[in-house]
Amino acid sequence: MPGSGQHASEIPDKDLFRIGEVSRLTGTKAFVLRFWETEFPMLQPVKSPKGHRLYRRQDIETVLQIRRLLYDEGFTIAGARRHLREHNGQGVETAAVQAPREAAAHSINRKVLLDLRDALRAFLTLLERR
Repeated sequence: MPGSGQHASEIPDKDLFRIGEVSRLTGTKAFVLRFWETEFPMLQPVKSPKGHRLYRRQDIETVLQIRRLLYDEGFTIAGARRHLREHNGQGVETAAVQAPREAAAHSINRKVLLDLRDALRAFLTLLERR
């Protein structure tokens, strides 16, 4: 599968997508998408009369966010669910008012924690060799 899939701006201009299309667009296997539907309440594709999943553009953007949180940023499923609920629950006005300095501090703290996690894993690997 391709790297981390596409960006939201690269989603084709149409209203509904079948699960295979979403899988290709996001670089996520179909069975993973079905599992994420059970774990993330905000991901709810509509069903066609024949029972096929039909994802809206918003659903694809949510899949891309989930994928980034889980695979790139190292969140657990519960942590990603909580993060999406807290940050997507904000109104557009609230998000726009958030201080840029606060957002930068959050991303720096996240990077420091991820670096610390990697260093601790390296130490653990060294200790296990002895």
